[in-house]
Amino acid sequence: MIILAVESSCDETAVALVRDGRTVLADCIASSVEMHKIYGGVVPEIASRKHIEVISQLADQALAQAGVTRGDIDAVAVTYAPGLIGAVLVGVSFAKAVAYALGVPLIPVHHVRGHIAANYIAHPDLEPPFVCLCVSGGTSLIVDVKGYTDMAILGGTRDDAAGECFDKIARVMGLGYPGGGPLDRAAQGGDDGAFSLPRVHIEDAPLDMSFSGLKTAMLNLIHKAQQKGEALPVADLAASFSAAVSEELVPRTMAAARQTGYRKVAVVGGVAANSRIRRDLEAACQQAGCTLYLPPLKLCGDNGSMIGSQGYYEYLAGTRGGEDLNGYANRDISLPYRREGV
Repeated sequence: MIILAVESSCDETAVALVRDGRTVLADCIASSVEMHKIYGGVVPEIASRKHIEVISQLADQALAQAGVTRGDIDAVAVTYAPGLIGAVLVGVSFAKAVAYALGVPLIPVHHVRGHIAANYIAHPDLEPPFVCLCVSGGTSLIVDVKGYTDMAILGGTRDDAAGECFDKIARVMGLGYPGGGPLDRAAQGGDDGAFSLPRVHIEDAPLDMSFSGLKTAMLNLIHKAQQKGEALPVADLAASFSAAVSEELVPRTMAAARQTGYRKVAVVGGVAANSRIRRDLEAACQQAGCTLYLPPLKLCGDNGSMIGSQGYYEYLAGTRGGEDLNGYANRDISLPYRREGV
């Protein structure tokens, strides 16, 4: 089964062709990140306009790259939530039009479920159940992946997402936007104990996390130094911050694995590219006797392949969208898609 998959939830426009949920035939991506750099973050209206400009061209490019025709497409999958609503609606509108024109099923896919499915592409042996840490610019969740379409939230951030903190702190440090990569590189060789930064424990929800206090502590530290005209050791500061984020994420993920009894742990999302977090997870999983599944860096960010992969399993589960399919800024990953009024 060949699925045409569309992703447009933020600043990447992506169209992919995926066979049977595991084999990527083509994945074409256009990013508008360069246009957002001068603003220090994603401008929703700019992102939406860029999606409109390139989405149909990417679809043609994907077909050519895969060597298939429109008649070979068996279904169309699309991210319908969560994301920047204007950006999401561009992809949803395009996917609805394509599915209608071709007379094939339309499959709504939750964006974070798509990120989880990125590991199905990278690791053909991976099957549920497993624990998955989902960390990106808009999401910080620990998910019990009971089945391909059966998921439950075990823990999540009470405020800011980990990736959002990386971007904000990198910008204040003068490392630019997006901040994950530059901050990771700046941390190499730094002393991760040079600065004492807060770690949060939420007594009634031990798997939940909070990053707002950490972000505020970093901002205050940087601003005070700037006001005094003092230079901060960038490598030490970046390393200390990365260690604090990792110590929020890794122990909770391993606690979730113990709680569920699973011996498989997966990590997905843009923050999964961070070298400190990957290193700490590898050490923790080795110590606990768990198998760790990490996607390659190219599958950590937004892409169409992951939507095509999850779309396949949603199709098998009977998930279908109609002409009334809408986009949503927020949607619980544990809830299956239901058509309005059905």
